[in-house]
Amino acid sequence: MKSYFRALTIAGSDSGGGAGIQADLKTFSALGCFGMSAVTALTAQNTRVVTGIFSVPPEFIGQQIDAVLSDIGTDAVKIGMLHSPEVIEMVAGKLIQWKCANIVLDPVMVSKSGDNLLQKEAVHALKTILIPKASIITPNLLEASVLLDRDVETLEDMPKAARDLATFGCGNVLLKGGHLKHGHICDFLFQKDTDTMIELTGTRINTQNSHGTGCTLSSAICANLAKGFELETAVQNAKDYITCALTAGADYTTGKGHGPVNHFYDIWPEA
Repeated sequence: MKSYFRALTIAGSDSGGGAGIQADLKTFSALGCFGMSAVTALTAQNTRVVTGIFSVPPEFIGQQIDAVLSDIGTDAVKIGMLHSPEVIEMVAGKLIQWKCANIVLDPVMVSKSGDNLLQKEAVHALKTILIPKASIITPNLLEASVLLDRDVETLEDMPKAARDLATFGCGNVLLKGGHLKHGHICDFLFQKDTDTMIELTGTRINTQNSHGTGCTLSSAICANLAKGFELETAVQNAKDYITCALTAGADYTTGKGHGPVNHFYDIWPEA
């Protein structure tokens, strides 16, 4: 009997379908993985705004993880919106209990519309409890600024910030430069074991449809790790995927705000 490549997302649900576990599961499917989920929060949101957040009790999040991993198992884990210290503690404990590998942590803090998705008191728990268990973290400049308690705003700020983020205990850091105000997009991948810093440049796509890009990139890294790719290759493959998804989705209208990327650009026929 054959086996699927397996990927688990532990994240919040986006009722609008563009981010969160919806984006993760679409990405896993597009990249050839069997996707599973443990929902940490329900959000009422669309392309313009988050109107409500309903947190799932930590005990039930743990039950979801137990149910999946005790039966199906997983080759990689993507972690997104966790919201509270209690949820962070529960997820960290389950990662240890099930000896999870290939953990991709996207430290989701603010939605595309500017709504807070992480309680302020949860930042310390994220830094001290969960980040040390991650194989790689994928913060953007705003998230890096919160984690480091200083402004990370320019291209020149990024290499030192990536190294400093690694001191929290994670093995690798992908610091994303999508919020750079000028020029092309530039990300930095720092690998602590080899003490290497790689600058990854990309073309900035002129599109309103960028909702869920962070979720999609981190879940694409997760899918590539689940399929056995080395970290640097997994990151580059994921960057190629999100660039194509952004490009393919640029001409579509979905909602009145920031629409989604086209996760299935390589599968769906041109509409």
